[in-house]
Amino acid sequence: MGEHHMFNASQLAERLSELVQIPSVNPLQAGPKSGDNGEREISEWMANRCEDLGATVTTEDILDGRHNVYARFEGTSDRSLTIDVHLDTVGVEHMSGDPFDGRIENNRVYGRGSVDTKATLAIALAVIEEMKKQGNAPKPTINLVGTISEEMGGLIGAVGYRDWLLSRHERIDQIIVAEPTMCSPVYGHKGGVGLDVTVLGHAAHSSKPHLGKNAISAAARIITAIDAEQARLQTLQPSTTVGNGSVSVTEIEGGLARNIIPDKCSLYIGRRTSPGEDPAEIQTHLEALIRSNAVPLDVQIENTYGTGSPAFYQDPSSDLVTALSHIAGTSPDTADYGSNALRYPEIASEIVVFGPGSIDQAHQAVEWIDLDQLDLAASIYRKFFNS
Repeated sequence: MGEHHMFNASQLAERLSELVQIPSVNPLQAGPKSGDNGEREISEWMANRCEDLGATVTTEDILDGRHNVYARFEGTSDRSLTIDVHLDTVGVEHMSGDPFDGRIENNRVYGRGSVDTKATLAIALAVIEEMKKQGNAPKPTINLVGTISEEMGGLIGAVGYRDWLLSRHERIDQIIVAEPTMCSPVYGHKGGVGLDVTVLGHAAHSSKPHLGKNAISAAARIITAIDAEQARLQTLQPSTTVGNGSVSVTEIEGGLARNIIPDKCSLYIGRRTSPGEDPAEIQTHLEALIRSNAVPLDVQIENTYGTGSPAFYQDPSSDLVTALSHIAGTSPDTADYGSNALRYPEIASEIVVFGPGSIDQAHQAVEWIDLDQLDLAASIYRKFFNS
């Protein structure tokens, strides 16, 4: 392989900087700094770039003119590999300086999306470009997939890609879900069930509380029960290194005025699922807990993001985890955060979460990635595309 065809770290940094300069903030987290164009510009950029490199490109409108991009680069073997990069970033309103300047200094690329997760897109495209210049095709057929709406909105981009494959009766041998893992293959993380709960009371003047039904009092009993459930979950023996499930109340809203017994109180309850737990069973259990503690008041319970997700878990001794771990010189690991991997078990034989940089830098007021990590990830993909 001619060394002159290979991108060095500073050239990779320039490619990444170009992507950071394309704002793609999730519309649910948009503000004055970000604008509300979502992933539209980066989807178009990616589709054009992949076509230039010889891919067969499909764009799919998922929501409000926001497109997933599916780029297929033909390989020489019958193995299929998807690299899923989410195109949206979190919000930028709390960031210091220009969140999209993509500046390169201190051996780092700075800016929103630099680590989460435009680095993988820049690197995968650079390695494919290197191979094209050398006249080589990758061994696996590579599907470079850009998905919308990972950071917020129920992973609808990943659902779109899954359903697109199912409608074509296609299955993928291996999926790499791009997230910052310091180039350690992540083989498991929790799923979740989200419940929007509304306690229905009856208003009355606070001078005559017996004439009303206090929705906040019932909500307080629910919260106490949820806290007790969290304590119970932590006493269980975890079935895997992903750990136990957990549950928290993270939002509450209620009250009409200081002198009125509240007729409504709303809560958000988030339940993280661990491997082996069934979201439907968890929901049934939580609903019973909520309703029994609200008595004598009624409650409305709605799923926030569909029916919830089982945890993601891939056997750490599987080929994909082992191969990436070996090439990268890193140890397999689990993660605390969630990812698009939750939506892919139906369409893939093996799934791993993997990418350069640290999750500690993601979502921060200052976001950055080390050039050394870009270089390492590029060297891993060079070997993996040839294996």
